[in-house]
Amino acid sequence: MSELKDQPVQTFLNELASKAATPGGGSAAALMGAQAAALVSMVCNLTIGKPKYAEVEADMQDLLEKSEVLREKLTALIKADMDVFDRVMSAYGLPKETDAEKTNRSAAIQLVLQDATEVPLACARACKEAIELSKIAAEKGSLGVISDAGVAVMAAYGGLKSAALNVYINTNSLKDPLFVAQKLAELEIILADTDKTVEDIYQRVKTKL
Repeated sequence: MSELKDQPVQTFLNELASKAATPGGGSAAALMGAQAAALVSMVCNLTIGKPKYAEVEADMQDLLEKSEVLREKLTALIKADMDVFDRVMSAYGLPKETDAEKTNRSAAIQLVLQDATEVPLACARACKEAIELSKIAAEKGSLGVISDAGVAVMAAYGGLKSAALNVYINTNSLKDPLFVAQKLAELEIILADTDKTVEDIYQRVKTKL
């Protein structure tokens, strides 16, 4: 079967709405971020080559390269989230009849939950980057598509906050306090000042409409 990213959007939405464990919120968060990156690319593509914006041509070319790399990264995280959650479910499904089986199952669960924390953390980090790229698009992009820069920042923000929720829920089940503290500290750095940054970009876009 082809990867979900290569299938129609309706397929993703149908599977998201189904009883299946995957895709879920983590994949949806990555998709939000990928859409944000794609919208930044759109703003770039509709700005580059226009004489009116010649002075920002080089900046927009550079932004386009970064947004396309980021789009690919976030698209890959859609499947990465599905894969790691499937592994979590497999670990919880391990036998637990004997003490040895219980020990083995618990260790397996803890190990995969660490990976399940890393994936949304990576998504949050990428969405934060998408917010930063959206800011440039909002500042320098063609006014004809400036609202798309605003949609980009809001999609990235939704992806960031959604990914953060998945970090919180997975760390809540982990028993390694050092690992948990480290990952939550990393997340807080990513989230720092984001609310204000996003609102500033949103209002900046709004004034240009």
